[in-house]
Amino acid sequence: MRKIIVGSRRSKLALTQSQQFIDQLKRKHPNLEIEIKEIVTKGDQIVNVQLSKVGGKGLFVKEIEQALYDGTIDLAIHSLKDVPSVLPEGLTLGCIPVREDARDAYIAKHHIPLHELKPGSIVGTSSLRRGAQLLDQYPHLEIKWIRGNIDTRLAKLRDEDYDAIILAAAGLNRMGWDKSIVTEYLNPELMLPAIGQGALGIECRSDDAEVLALLKSVHDEETELCTEAERTFLRLMDGSCQVPIAGHATMVGESIEFTGLIMSPDGKEKYKVTHSGGNPIEIGTQVAKAMEQNGAKAIIETLNQDI
Repeated sequence: MRKIIVGSRRSKLALTQSQQFIDQLKRKHPNLEIEIKEIVTKGDQIVNVQLSKVGGKGLFVKEIEQALYDGTIDLAIHSLKDVPSVLPEGLTLGCIPVREDARDAYIAKHHIPLHELKPGSIVGTSSLRRGAQLLDQYPHLEIKWIRGNIDTRLAKLRDEDYDAIILAAAGLNRMGWDKSIVTEYLNPELMLPAIGQGALGIECRSDDAEVLALLKSVHDEETELCTEAERTFLRLMDGSCQVPIAGHATMVGESIEFTGLIMSPDGKEKYKVTHSGGNPIEIGTQVAKAMEQNGAKAIIETLNQDI
């Protein structure tokens, strides 16, 4: 087989999870020759503005997708939550490996539990989804915007006026952080994860049969079914980084159970729907239709007008 060129963002987390995926591939194909090509995306260059103000998470994949089109890379390793729900023509998700922990991790100074934070305590997050859900449950807290990699955010928690921060558990696990750093993992009943959180999406050209066959060897069907329900919901709701939208699917026996959530950024409006069944596209569609019927679509339309 030919040498495979992998496109990855230049961040420490992106390069680490890319290498972990490559190691997974090489365990199946020991003689495979792979090289990582680092690509700086627009999202990496903009570090002092909220993503929702500059076009959303698609900013982390566009330059990498262009490299796929140009043929300078053969596959791209993304965090699936960064991948828009509609892919450009000619590109496909050739593989979705086994999902990491999809939960959010709450990290506090002095390990103060979330329910014990005093009124006015400052919680750092760059996610409208996290902020809205926190304000729904704990309206006495203050949400303060924070960006940067894991090390940067932990340093800001230590040195600045944050009382706590919230990070994706998957990123902490992939970077090898000791679980003792986490004050508590937030269960989905309290903090529903982002669409695709904890999963990787391996993107390639739709007509590259050699790469598609290679990727099939490390594909996880259960993760694909769950994330397909989530991404169907995201696509039908026209969700963007401007919208506090969440969704998480799990397998319960042979059935997919999916919960979708849409909120106003201040946490005062909340729409939450759960459906289950065997077909991920049907499940995601059912939840989206229920959201349209109960009025949640109006929040999205209003917020998307502000982009």
